[in-house]
Amino acid sequence: MKKTFVLDTNVLLHDFKAIYNFEDNDIVLPITVLEELDKFKKGHDTLSYHARQVMRELDKLSEQGDFQKGVPLGNGRGKLFILFDEELSETYKGAFSEKVADNRILAVADHLRNILDEPVILVSRDINLRLKAKAIGIQAEDYRTDKVQNYEKLFSETNTFDNFDPGLLNLLYQQGYLDLDVCKFDNPPVANDYFILKSNGNHALVTYYARDNVIRLVEKHYAYHIKPRNAEQTFAMDALLRDDIQLISLTGRAGTGKTLLALAAALEQSNKYQKIMLARPIVALADRDLGYLPGSAQEKVRPYMQPLFDNLTVIKQAAGLGSKAADKIDKMLKEEQLIIEPLAFIRGRSLPNIFFIIDEAQNLTPHEIKTIITRAGEGAKLVFTGDVEQIDTPYLDSTSNGLSYMTEKMKAQEIFAHIHLYKGERSHLAELASRLL
Repeated sequence: MKKTFVLDTNVLLHDFKAIYNFEDNDIVLPITVLEELDKFKKGHDTLSYHARQVMRELDKLSEQGDFQKGVPLGNGRGKLFILFDEELSETYKGAFSEKVADNRILAVADHLRNILDEPVILVSRDINLRLKAKAIGIQAEDYRTDKVQNYEKLFSETNTFDNFDPGLLNLLYQQGYLDLDVCKFDNPPVANDYFILKSNGNHALVTYYARDNVIRLVEKHYAYHIKPRNAEQTFAMDALLRDDIQLISLTGRAGTGKTLLALAAALEQSNKYQKIMLARPIVALADRDLGYLPGSAQEKVRPYMQPLFDNLTVIKQAAGLGSKAADKIDKMLKEEQLIIEPLAFIRGRSLPNIFFIIDEAQNLTPHEIKTIITRAGEGAKLVFTGDVEQIDTPYLDSTSNGLSYMTEKMKAQEIFAHIHLYKGERSHLAELASRLL
């Protein structure tokens, strides 16, 4: 049955092509949405870019018809309407202030459901607005187009194959690899899958090389005096040190070693890359932006970058304070061969021959992830790290953030690897708190 979808502003700010993603159903934008978009159009961040792109799309569509009567969105799609705000019905006026933009959008959805014979659905990334809509009997849902479908499978524990043929396991240890065809897995792995084979109390850590159609043993490697402490960290280090893998997703809760391993691997391979860059998105606390902090631009962002400097300190301690390895880190920082900056400072740059680590990537949108990756030049290696269960931005969740989206879309590509770390190695106390609290 045909439906009418009323879109909230945050849907368009999340995906400026959203109006084309509702099949043959009609789309309604309350005039309040245009007013809110206008507030975002100035600036250099992603929201401003999306606001401008939406306005350009609407401007093109305006040449094809009257928004009051509906403008066709193309073959197989419905029409787009831009409607003036409606007054809240008498039943709800006492509960919702008409001065609030969300409530004016709610009023349009309420009006349409009373005059149309088809379902009217409010689409918003704002949980509270969806709850208010449902409270007064209006259908409401999140924007689902870029949500990850296989979330549980993507971020589960490492696959383990029990009762593996002992003869094949011995052969694997002897020659270091096995043809995939002889393994006879019920569910064959995809490119750069990492998993564990077990047989009669023995086990082997392996990965699948799709190009050669073989599984290979994964050895435990040190990187700049940092040694993996469990199977998943061993897998992560292997992927980080492999030249054939250009894009990596490392996920896991705090304390699992994601950033530390990535940074150690980058330092170990510093002679292969022109620069090592570490960046993370700044998510201000308590709705206060950087302008509230004293000092220069660099001094303002220093508190947000401190976790990255902390990881450098751990590596320097592992190498030995005053050692050549530790001194090399200080020299690289001084000569800007090792750069630690907010992600906003990185945007717009070209990234050739760079080992680029993007920390806290779960706070990025799919579009932001795409923007970063498409700037990668020849010889670049990109590592995205984050905890998809710890989202600090209001309109993203574990299934719609950029890190989850990228991991699902890139899975099975020969230049991509994803490792989910689930065992904390920071300390026994930190691991216990992460599991129980």
